[in-house]
Amino acid sequence: MLICPQCKFENPNSNKFCQNCGMSLIHKVCPECSTDDVPVNALRCHNCGTECGTVFWAIIAKETTGEALGVEKDEVDKGDVGVEVDEGAISSSSPLSSSSQIALGSYLDFQERYQLLDPLPAQIETATITDVGVRVLDCQPYQISPIQAILASQQLDLATPSVEASGIPGVAKLYIALQSQGQREIPPIHDAWQQGNMQVVIIEDRSDWQHLLDLWQEETTSSLKILHWCYQMTQLWAVLEPVNCRQSLLDLSNLRLDEDQTLALQRLYVESSSSQPATESPEDAQAQTFVFPEESLTIQALGRVWQALFRQSQRTQFGSVVQMLGDLEVGKIQTIAQLRSRLEEISVELETLGTVTLPPIKEKNTTVPTIPQSDQPEDIISKTDDMATVVLAMQLSNLEDAGCTDVGHQRHHNEDYFGIETKIHKLELSKSRVLQGYGLYILCDGMGGHAGGEIASQLAVNTLRQYFQEHWIANQLPTEDSIREAVYLANEAIYKLNQQDARSGVGRMGTTLVMLLIQDTQAAVAHVGDSRLYRLTRKRGLEQVTVDHEVGQREITRGVEASIAYARPDAYQLTQALGPRDQNSINPDVGFFEINEDTLLLLASDGLSDNDLLETHWQTHLEPLLSSSINLERGVTDLIDLANQHNGHDNITGILIRAKVRPNLES
Repeated sequence: MLICPQCKFENPNSNKFCQNCGMSLIHKVCPECSTDDVPVNALRCHNCGTECGTVFWAIIAKETTGEALGVEKDEVDKGDVGVEVDEGAISSSSPLSSSSQIALGSYLDFQERYQLLDPLPAQIETATITDVGVRVLDCQPYQISPIQAILASQQLDLATPSVEASGIPGVAKLYIALQSQGQREIPPIHDAWQQGNMQVVIIEDRSDWQHLLDLWQEETTSSLKILHWCYQMTQLWAVLEPVNCRQSLLDLSNLRLDEDQTLALQRLYVESSSSQPATESPEDAQAQTFVFPEESLTIQALGRVWQALFRQSQRTQFGSVVQMLGDLEVGKIQTIAQLRSRLEEISVELETLGTVTLPPIKEKNTTVPTIPQSDQPEDIISKTDDMATVVLAMQLSNLEDAGCTDVGHQRHHNEDYFGIETKIHKLELSKSRVLQGYGLYILCDGMGGHAGGEIASQLAVNTLRQYFQEHWIANQLPTEDSIREAVYLANEAIYKLNQQDARSGVGRMGTTLVMLLIQDTQAAVAHVGDSRLYRLTRKRGLEQVTVDHEVGQREITRGVEASIAYARPDAYQLTQALGPRDQNSINPDVGFFEINEDTLLLLASDGLSDNDLLETHWQTHLEPLLSSSINLERGVTDLIDLANQHNGHDNITGILIRAKVRPNLES
C-alpha cells in the first residue's frame, strides 16, 4: 500500500493520487525551487538540481555465520523481538549474490526499489571485505516496508509476545529492539531482507553527519563539552551491552554528531569472536576499530577510545582526565556507575575552575592502543535501565515559535485568539555563546453570543500581555502569585464588561485560557477551561501537561470511572472559565517545569485537540518538528489542516514552541 505523505491515508499501490486528500503519489515538490512535478523516484530536481530524493544507507553482507553483521547464526535462529513476522514477506527477492558485481545505478532488489548511489566492490566475500555500506535511493518512498509494518504494529500494541523471526536478518532485529525503546542515537531501520547467503539492512543515512573527532579537535570545543560526550558514551554503552553491540562505540568513524551536537552512531556493529566491523571509508584517517578477541570487552575499552580521540585530535589530556584514564586502565574503575560518577566529579571541578577550553598540543606518540572484544554473544533484551540524560546543567540554545488560527468548517466567525511575545538576547564570542530567552504564549477560546466570545478572548490576551510587560522582572520567571494575579485581572476585565452590558445566562461572554511562560530553561503554565498544553520530548514522547476543567474530568478526580464520567450528557461542560463570574469562582491551575532536553510545546484549543487527534497523529505531525531543519510555520499549518480533516466542527488554534538546549559550558 502507498502511505500519503500529507494525510497518512493508506492507498492501493495503483493509485496516482491520494483518494483521501488528493495529493499526488507519483510527484513531489522540490523544497528549494517549489517545482511540483518532480518524480518521487528522482534523486534530484530536474529544474534546479537540488538533491531531494529519499536516500538511505544499505548494509550488505554474507549471512553464512553472520560474521559481517556480527550476529552468529545460532543467535539469529533463536532470537526474537516480540513481533510476529511473515518470513516470506521479509525474505524478498534480491539480485544479490556473494559473487555478483552490481554497477552504479543498479537495484538491490528485484522490485527495483533501492537503487545504488555508490559503486559496490566486485565481490563481497573476500577476506578483507566482509560487508559494505552504500547510499541507496528509495524509488518507492511511499510504499510501506514489512519492517515499517512491524514497528507500526508495536506502537499500536498489536504484536504477539513470542514468534518465529528467522525471516529477519539478525542485525535487523537489533535495530527493531533498540528503536522500540526510543534510542535516538541508533539510526532507525527502514527495511531488511535476505536472499541466499546475502542479507541487506536499510537504515537512515548518516554518512554526511559530522564526525565526533572533527569537533573534538576544534580549538573552540570546551573541555566540558568533551566530558559531556564521554558521559553520553557511557549511557550508550549501557544501552548496547545487553544487545551485544558495544563494538559500535569502538569504531571512531562510526561516532557521529547530530544537528544539536549530540552523540549518535552511524550504524550498529555486533561483537563477534571471529571478526571485526569493516570500515566503509578506508581512505578516512579516522576510520579505526580496535579489536583484541582473546579478552572480553570491559569499560577499559571506552578509556582507550577516549585516549585515541585525544591523540588524534592532538589535544592535551587535562590532569583529572589523565588520572581517570589511568584508573580505568588498571581496573580501579570497574563499573559504568563508577565511571559516570568520576565524570560528574571532573565536570564539577572544571565548572568551579571556570575552565572553558584547552589549547591543542602536538603529541609525538600517536600509537593507538588495542581494545579487547567480547567472544560471548548475548540474547537480545527489550529493556534497559532508565538513565539520567545529562551530566551537566543545560542552557537554552534556540527558541522558535509559530502560531495559527482557523475558523474551521462549521463556524461563521472565529472566537479563538492567541498572542505570542518573545525576546531573545544572544551574546556570541569566539569561544562562548550565551542565549537568554523570554517567551509569553497565550491562547484563548472565547464563548458567548453576539460576538461576545471574540471580545472575551481578545481582551484576555491583551490584559495578560500588558500585565507581564509591566511586571516581568528581567531574567526571572514570574512567581506563582504573580501569574495568578495576572489571570485574575484578565477575569476581572471580562467580568466587568459583562456587568456593564448587563449580559446574562448564555449571553455572558467568557473564554478559556492556556498560557505558557518561558525564561531560559524554566517554564510555567497556567490554564482555565479545556484549552491544553502538550509537551513532546524524544525520551518521554507526547504528554498532556494540563488537565481540562470540565465536568467529566471533575468526576474522575472524585473517583468515578472515566467511562461513566464521560457518559454524562454534561461531561464536556466547563467547570470554570474567565469572565462569566468574579475571581472567587475561578481557581487557575499553575505549574512549573524545567526544559532539560530538546522540547516541543503545543498550546491547543479544543478544535485541535478533540477526538484524541494529537494523541493519534503526534508521531507524524509533531515528532518531526523536534528537528531544527523542519519549519515550524509549516508544521502548525499542517496541524490546522489535519484538524480540519478530522474535526472542523470548531475554531482551531495552535501555538508551537521549539526549545533546544545544550550543556551549560559557560557555568
